[in-house]
Amino acid sequence: MKQPFAHSMMPQSDHDEQARQDFILSFKIHMEDEVYPENKTVYRNRVLPAFVRAHNREPETRQEIRRAMEREPFTQMWGSVARTLQELLWANVGDTVERQLPELIERSRDKKQPLGSLRLDPDLVVPGYNASIDIHCMPGGYHTDTADNDVYAGGLYDRGAYYYVAGLMGKNAHEAQDQPNSLFLEYQSRRVIDYLKREFPDFEPKRILDMGCGTGNSTLPFAEIFSEAEVYGVDLGAPVLRYGHARAEGFGRKVHLSQQNAERTNFPDGHFDLVVSHGLAHETSGKAVRNILKEAHRLLAPGGVTLHADPQFSMGLDLHDSFMHDWDTHYNAEPFWGTLHDIPPKKLMTDAGFAADTARAVWMVLGPDGAPSYPEVVNDPALTSLARGIVFGAHK
Repeated sequence: MKQPFAHSMMPQSDHDEQARQDFILSFKIHMEDEVYPENKTVYRNRVLPAFVRAHNREPETRQEIRRAMEREPFTQMWGSVARTLQELLWANVGDTVERQLPELIERSRDKKQPLGSLRLDPDLVVPGYNASIDIHCMPGGYHTDTADNDVYAGGLYDRGAYYYVAGLMGKNAHEAQDQPNSLFLEYQSRRVIDYLKREFPDFEPKRILDMGCGTGNSTLPFAEIFSEAEVYGVDLGAPVLRYGHARAEGFGRKVHLSQQNAERTNFPDGHFDLVVSHGLAHETSGKAVRNILKEAHRLLAPGGVTLHADPQFSMGLDLHDSFMHDWDTHYNAEPFWGTLHDIPPKKLMTDAGFAADTARAVWMVLGPDGAPSYPEVVNDPALTSLARGIVFGAHK
């Protein structure tokens, strides 16, 4: 196994830490390829027939399937191992970050002539949907400070999410690790940019905002590809922003990061040509995501575009696969994911004030040859089986 791409802020493991992280990743890949799919076999051969005998009908919702599957020893075993691996991942990567934390903090502060900027707000109240939950079981979430000028959450996310995403890719992770830099966390933003350029080939944004930017993994490709634009990012978490600012400087990217609630920022009306987010929608409450999209509408200049990438919605999935995608809602500290699954993404955009004829929702699909395509979101299992998430948005 390869380590995450070594940039100026990435925490580096020693021999024993690396061995433990490789073990966890190998185990997660095994679970993804060999164990995870067998839940469907258990469902078809045991749970579905038993449900039909008991109710004289097939299940009608993923919730009915979940309640039945939870009684199965195989599903209990799979869920227990999956949750344990998630906790082990963060604990072991946390050891790597904690061992180097003083050095990482010092490195993050060593910016003699910064390209971009960092603005923190010590009075910002982190909303309960973020403050009260360790999202995806990451200890402390994105916002918890463990020391003065802390960057722990940033290092934990940057290194830990590499193993998290690689595990979800299963056997394909080995191929992805051979790609330049293996910057897995740029996948969504690079697909958003690719889709944007296909749909709006003459669009050249002058100001770009990345909402919920975290450590800036999703933000930097915009600074790279739209090199003449001013690129901004906002997030609730001070430690991920400190880390992200230093990370961007290390890559030589000029971005302006600030600690703000994306539900209501301090930017003026019509300030941006492009407003984006990547994985933000499923980590906020149902009320908050609507506020965030309304804020995107307020912030866009006439002719501006907003696009939001997120994991799989339930459209196009059979009920069992919908249940499996909803596992994180109940067991991986992603309590808002299930609610988002049930909302038509175009309706989110029209509710935010965008005209219906500008709303769009497409799957991010990689074909057998690795070429991306962006078919319309429809209830087609042949497409959703290939989809690596969704992009939805609108223009003003």
